[in-house]
Amino acid sequence: MEIDLHSLRTLLSKRRDEIEKSVEGTGYLAKTVIGVGTFLLDNEGDIELLSSNQLATFDKFIKPLLDMRRR
Repeated sequence: MEIDLHSLRTLLSKRRDEIEKSVEGTGYLAKTVIGVGTFLLDNEGDIELLSSNQLATFDKFIKPLLDMRRR
C-alpha cells in the first residue's frame, strides 16, 4: 500500500481533532495514533517497518481517516 505522505502530514498537523474523535471511547490514546503516524512519516511511509500492534493502530484509525479524504 502506498501512503500519501502529504495527506498523512496534514492529518497529524492540522486534523488532530479528527484523530481524537476517532479514538474516543476505544481505550486507545490519540498520542499513540499520532506516534504511529509520526513513525510512518519518519520512515517515508514504509508500512513494513510497523510492528503488529502499530499496524493494527494504523488500520483502525489512520487508514480510515486518510481514505476519508480521498472520497
